[in-house]
Amino acid sequence: MGRASQVIQMVVCDMAGTTINEDNLVYKTLRQAINQFGYDFTLPHVLTHGAGKEKRQAIESIIGTVEKNLEPQRITEIFQLFLDLLEEKYASAPITPQANAAAFFKALTSKGIRIVLNTGYNKKTAEKLMDRLGWKVGADIDALVTADDVPRNRPHPDMILHAMQRFGIQSGDRVVKVGDSAIDIQEGQNAGCRLNIGITTGAHTKEQLQSASPNYIVDNLMDILPLLD
Repeated sequence: MGRASQVIQMVVCDMAGTTINEDNLVYKTLRQAINQFGYDFTLPHVLTHGAGKEKRQAIESIIGTVEKNLEPQRITEIFQLFLDLLEEKYASAPITPQANAAAFFKALTSKGIRIVLNTGYNKKTAEKLMDRLGWKVGADIDALVTADDVPRNRPHPDMILHAMQRFGIQSGDRVVKVGDSAIDIQEGQNAGCRLNIGITTGAHTKEQLQSASPNYIVDNLMDILPLLD
């Protein structure tokens, strides 16, 4: 193994848009829930201002672009509607692993690198996604960290630091973060990750990812492997 393979102990990947292909269903549903309360946001607007964030936080950010004095009760009602709609849609929507996700996980395992999925979803939603794909902690991945597991969400580094602590990893220099949104990149930077890699398979375009100054931008999970060597 090369030097980086010996140094890097963990790769932290976002879920929807990065390792899971659900055709932006979560943000389409977020848009639907918000717009049912009298707004008229486009999907690109929702993706620009909400991608990668804990979903209540995403609602606040999206509406905050047009309103400054947000009513907490209204945010709570929109968030609950979003959760109800998403549960209904996730029960039947086509959800598949991103291209080469299984091969990517297997390659990381063969290098002795831990695989952690982290997400702005709550634990219930994230575990339902895992079940739909047949992915299991301890078999396909080493850990799942959700917005429910930490006090602060992206761009704060808490989810990555939580995973590092779990596996006794002392320095972000031994961690790589991969995500499909600018806030994923910022999260990794705030955790001091050795590499922060954007991927173009999800919410943000290459140009939007570049705004967060990642170390690399890739189009496929397998493109990450050479960067580790």
